[in-house]
Amino acid sequence: MQAVLNYPKIAVIRPQGCLNATNALEFERDMTTALAQNDISILVVDLAAVESLDSAGLMALLSIHKLALSLKRGFRLCAVAPSIKIIFELTQLDKVFEILDAEVELTATQT
Repeated sequence: MQAVLNYPKIAVIRPQGCLNATNALEFERDMTTALAQNDISILVVDLAAVESLDSAGLMALLSIHKLALSLKRGFRLCAVAPSIKIIFELTQLDKVFEILDAEVELTATQT
């Protein structure tokens, strides 16, 4: 018997500053574009550089989470600062999103 290994293709989005009503639509559009790529199976949003998050930012994340589920793709958050994580906990969205502790380390390899 032959084993088949399928490695997922991962897209990482790293927003910076504030995720709020001013930029939530643009952020959601960027995430939708990344998730819509056929070769992407997991979308990771690295929140390490996010300083604040309001309801519009949360709605953008929820919208993409719903889209990912409908496309049968993974969606994860990572490197969430304690000041942002409390928002997820207070709204109980920490039970909805898969939140990874570590920041995503990307390394380029040359062949």
